[in-house]
Amino acid sequence: MPGSRVAVVVPVVGAGEALRPLADGLAAALDGWDWRLRLVVDAAPEDCVRAAHRLAADDERVAVTGLTVPAGPPAVLLGLAAEDDADAWVCLEADRGDPPEAVRPVLDRLARGDVDAVLAARRTAGRALRRLVDALDRRLSARLAHLPAHAEAPLAMGPAVRTAVLAAGAPTLLLAVGRAGRPVATVPVAQPARPGDPALLRSALWVLRQRGQAGSGG
Repeated sequence: MPGSRVAVVVPVVGAGEALRPLADGLAAALDGWDWRLRLVVDAAPEDCVRAAHRLAADDERVAVTGLTVPAGPPAVLLGLAAEDDADAWVCLEADRGDPPEAVRPVLDRLARGDVDAVLAARRTAGRALRRLVDALDRRLSARLAHLPAHAEAPLAMGPAVRTAVLAAGAPTLLLAVGRAGRPVATVPVAQPARPGDPALLRSALWVLRQRGQAGSGG
C-alpha cells in the first residue's frame, strides 16, 4: 500500500495540545506514503481551533473542517465525506488518545487485500478494574455492531466500507462499519487506558429502534 493515498480523519473536541504531536507521529509512521490529515474540529474551544489552523498553516498535508454546532460521533463522517480522493481511510480519536503509530499496523493488514476494514484489538494499560470495565464496554459495543470483541479505532477502511459507512446513518462509526457487512479483521494495538464510549447508550437505542422498524415492516 505504500504509494497509495491515505486520508487520516481525526475528530477533535478539546485536544489542541495533542494535535502537533499527532501529526508528527503520523509523519513518522507513514514516512514514504502519500497521506493527508483531516481534523474535524467539533465545536471545540477557541485555543483548540487555533491549534488546528496553525498546524494546517504549517503543513499542507493537514486540512481542517470546523463545526460551530457540536456533531458528536457523526463528526468523523463529515471528515470521511470531505476526503473523497483517497485509496484508504483511517479514523483516529485524538481526544481519547489513539496513538499515531497504530496507523501502520491497521494499514499493513488492510493492504493484504482479503478484508475491507481493519480495526484495532486494543490491549489496555492501567489498573485491573479499569481494564475490566473498559473491556466490558468494548465487548458490548462490538456485539451491537456485529464486530469482533475488542474491535475499535484506530480503523482503516477501503472504498467499499467508506461508501457503506457514509450511507448507513448509524450514530457511531463502529455501528456503521458493522452494518456495512463487509469482511473485517483486527490487529492487536497497545493503547493507554481511557474512559468508556459515551455514545454506547445512543448506539444501543439506535440498534433497538432499527430492529423494531424491521419487525414492524415484516
